[in-house]
Amino acid sequence: MEYLNGSEKNSVVTQYLDMCVNTKHNDSHKEKNSDQETADAGKLSHIEKAYTTVLSELGEDVNREGLLRTPLRAAKAMQFLTKGYKETTQDILNDAIFDENHEEMVIVKDIELFSLCEHHLVPFFGKAHIAYLPNKKVVGLSKLARIVEIYSRRLQVQERLTKQIASAISEALEPAGVAVVIEAVHMCMVMRGVQKMNASTVTSVMLGAFHDDPKTRKEFMTLALRK
Repeated sequence: MEYLNGSEKNSVVTQYLDMCVNTKHNDSHKEKNSDQETADAGKLSHIEKAYTTVLSELGEDVNREGLLRTPLRAAKAMQFLTKGYKETTQDILNDAIFDENHEEMVIVKDIELFSLCEHHLVPFFGKAHIAYLPNKKVVGLSKLARIVEIYSRRLQVQERLTKQIASAISEALEPAGVAVVIEAVHMCMVMRGVQKMNASTVTSVMLGAFHDDPKTRKEFMTLALRK
């Protein structure tokens, strides 16, 4: 029989305790995921029933072949289109902010966005142009597009969306300035109401140097809106 000395016993005990802690953590994580999946399934079922009611009240036969799975498909689509409610900028930026001695303007333009107007639940879509003046910190460029995605995948108005994007970047990077311009077409104007096919809406938010310095603001607008 092989005997362990004192240090070896301590090592074995430590490894065993770590294994127990990890197992407990994994079990807790699985349980939390299971609870979340159950909750999501329940929400999906409620949304599906709501769409069934809407279709029925519109005069449709929800039992005809073409509509048999439409309420479920519509419910899944709505959950996807509003998935930004489950995401935060902290989740995507924690490992993507870097110390960098760069103070010149950074611009990412023509970021495509799709959102839902909170007044009629119909789409509006277009492009976002973003700039910031680094203050010893820069962010991975793709993360700016991810921030746009987080806030556009919610029920929105364009004015608030523009401000939320600018504020999120400002809070995360503490830059010398942030500028956001959004150009979008709203289907609530195209498909209903005034039905103006060529109407588009432009909104902007300027923070820091972009707000205070006309030359900086003009440089951004010239570069961002240049075709």
